[in-house]
Amino acid sequence: MKFENIRAVIWDWNGTLLNDVEYCLNILNNLLIDNQLKPLTLSEYRNIFTFPVKDYYKKAGFDFNKKSFEELGKIFIDNYEKNKFSLKLFDDAMNILEYFNSLGIEQYLLSAYKVDNLIEMADYFDIKKFFITIKGLDNIYASGKEELGILLREKLKYPKDQVILIGDTLHDYQVAQKINVQPILFSNGHQASYKLHSVGACVIDKLKILKEIIQPVISF
Repeated sequence: MKFENIRAVIWDWNGTLLNDVEYCLNILNNLLIDNQLKPLTLSEYRNIFTFPVKDYYKKAGFDFNKKSFEELGKIFIDNYEKNKFSLKLFDDAMNILEYFNSLGIEQYLLSAYKVDNLIEMADYFDIKKFFITIKGLDNIYASGKEELGILLREKLKYPKDQVILIGDTLHDYQVAQKINVQPILFSNGHQASYKLHSVGACVIDKLKILKEIIQPVISF
């Protein structure tokens, strides 16, 4: 599958550019164990992961009558923030960001991560310079990003076939549909590959493939 005459790319963060899948799984499993629940394998985690995050907490076994989602979410994020700078970008992430930048393709960052933390991490990895806009939530509970996507899309006057959203979950696919852009899904993130393939979107397992399938507008 080829995507030609692309003017803009909207990136997801967690599980797409940032390789934090096993990091999140470890935090979640510690939380499960602390609540006398069975920890998950990586495959089990990817099978149940969804948005809003509250729903996958239920699937993991948490009983919100015993401990509220807000309390569990706060514990998760506090632990996530402690060692987040030990994380790395996915292989080829920096290379692809630089490549799109060299082609003149506009890049945007859209995430259900708290916006202040998102900007802090973009600064840390020295990639903030690649993004025209960085949009994240104003809270820690990762409810979703459709509304943020709609606001971002209003600023992009390009037609659907000139804008791509790259993410690692069905939520990213749903956001792409909602804001009328083309989705590309990355199968090494937080959600199981078979779920991504189920919607018929373009699915890649390495970011470097983007060089082969995305081409910018050709000017004469």
